[in-house]
Amino acid sequence: MVGRPFGIPVYISPYWFVLAAVLVVLYSEPGALPGTINGSVARYVVATIVVVLLYVCVLIHELSHSVVARAFRLPVRRILLWPLGGFSEIEQEPPTPGQEFLISAAGPGMSLALAGIGYGVIELLHLRGIPRVVLDRVVLLNLVVAIFNMLPGLPLDGGRVLRAGIWKVTGQPGQATVAAAWAGRILAVVLVAVPLAAGTSGTLSVDGGLGLWLVVIAIFMWMSAGQVLRGAKIREKLPALQARTLARRAIPIPSTLPLAEAIRRADLAQARALVVVDHDAKPIAIVNEGAVIATPEQRRPWVDAGSLARTLDPGMILSADLSGIELIEAVRKSPASEYLLVEPSGQVYGVLAAADLDLAFGRA
Repeated sequence: MVGRPFGIPVYISPYWFVLAAVLVVLYSEPGALPGTINGSVARYVVATIVVVLLYVCVLIHELSHSVVARAFRLPVRRILLWPLGGFSEIEQEPPTPGQEFLISAAGPGMSLALAGIGYGVIELLHLRGIPRVVLDRVVLLNLVVAIFNMLPGLPLDGGRVLRAGIWKVTGQPGQATVAAAWAGRILAVVLVAVPLAAGTSGTLSVDGGLGLWLVVIAIFMWMSAGQVLRGAKIREKLPALQARTLARRAIPIPSTLPLAEAIRRADLAQARALVVVDHDAKPIAIVNEGAVIATPEQRRPWVDAGSLARTLDPGMILSADLSGIELIEAVRKSPASEYLLVEPSGQVYGVLAAADLDLAFGRA
C-alpha cells in the first residue's frame, strides 16, 4: 500500500513499474516528446515526469469513482494501479441506474477536468520550453484517457454508463449487464481490426507500438467482458441459493459430551450437525465437521465434542431467510466452515456448511 487518500487504500501492482519503465524509454526517444529537449539525460528526466504525472492523473481518475461511490454509502475496498491503468474495487453494486451513471461518469469527467486545468495553466502562464512540453503531453494523455474510457462497452467506464442507460430503460440490471458486456466484446474486436487493417507498417500496425498496445487492450477487454458475462449468468441463478434449503439439521449437545455419543445421537435424529449449548441451552459453538472426520473412531469415546468446536462469532450467526447475493456476501464477510442459522425469533433453524454452499454455487 502506498497511501490512503480519503481513507481509501491505494496499491501499486509490481508490473506497473515494468510498464512505467517501458513508457519512460519510449517517451525518451528523439521525437517522442515535442519541443527542443537536448541531451539524453534531459529526455529521460522529462519522460519520467510525464509518466509519473500520467499515473497521478489515473489515480485522481479512480479516486473520483471511489469518492462518489462512498458518497452513496457504497464501501470501497481499495484502488489498484496496474499496467493498463487503474481499478476501483467497489464492494457493492450501485442499487439504482442513476448512481451507476454518476459513479461511472465521475472518472472520465475528472480526466476531462484535468485536461482543461492543464490547458488553462498553459494559456494563463504562457509556458514555454520543458514545462510546456510536459503539460502538453499531460493534457493530451488525459484527453485520451477520458475519451477511451467513455467508449460504450464493459469493462470501460462508458460500458457502465451504457449499462446504467439500458437498466434505466428496461428496469432489468441483469439484461443491461449482458448487453454492455457484449458491447465491450465488439469494441475489443474493433480494436484488433484497426492494427490488422493497418498492415505491417505505420504506428497503428501490429508491428508499431500503438497497434500492439491496442491488441493488448483488446485482449484484456475481451477477457474482462467474458468474466462479466459469466458473472451475470451466475447472478441469474443466485436466487436459488437459499440458506433454508441448504441447511443441515442440527442437535444441541453439551461441550463435555463424548464425541462418539454425540455422533450416535445425531445419527438417531438424522442430523448432520452438532451445536454446543451452555447450561441455559444457548448455542455457543459449532462442532467442526472436518475435525470430527479427522478423529480416529477408536478415540471418539475419549474426546469431548466441545474440544472440536469453534466458538460462535457474531458473523457466524446468520438469518435462515438469507438467499442469493445476500447469503454469499454474509459468508464472505466472516469466513468459517459452519454457520448457525436462526429464525427471526432467534430460534435455531439449523447449520449451514460452507462446503454445501460452495457445491451449490458451483452447480449454479
